Amino acid sequence: MKAAGKIPPALRVVEAPVRRGSWLEDVYRRYVPYVAAVVLRLGGRNTEVDDLVQDVFLEATRGIERLREPEAVKGWLATIAVRVCRRRLRVRRLRVLLGLDAGFDYSQLVDGAASPVDRLLLAGVYRVLDELPVEARMAFALHHLEGETLEVVARLCGCSLATAKRRVAVAHERIREVFGDG
Repeated sequence: MKAAGKIPPALRVVEAPVRRGSWLEDVYRRYVPYVAAVVLRLGGRNTEVDDLVQDVFLEATRGIERLREPEAVKGWLATIAVRVCRRRLRVRRLRVLLGLDAGFDYSQLVDGAASPVDRLLLAGVYRVLDELPVEARMAFALHHLEGETLEVVARLCGCSLATAKRRVAVAHERIREVFGDG
């Protein structure tokens, strides 16, 4: 890793000039809210956000020198967040199968200003997502909770557009089965 004060050439023209501290500190400060929002929506558990954000930026420190386009930092961090969350969700699934994960109260995720019906609905959707294959959950969350286009979902998940569409469709079908056609 480079010395703390040195900025890799790829990041010299990032959105704003680096003021104080290291280049990584600047990237962290700029994008930590975004990364936290992504990992929360993908993982669905606010108790894991700090650990996941830390894991994302730890991976970023190991590979940021390979980043060729400074304007791609946000998307690159999103790709890392998807990878980190995918691993966490697979471990969570294993813990559930072994009886080591008691579940989670997803109603805590909803904005306090939301109606009680919206709170219950979102909590129910996350419970359904917990039952889905990890790849389908990731595609659905990126597309519907994070608002990404299917093309971006495919890129972030490392799959074809057709596969991304199939994964989202699997999640839609399961949610439809649980909640009805309404």
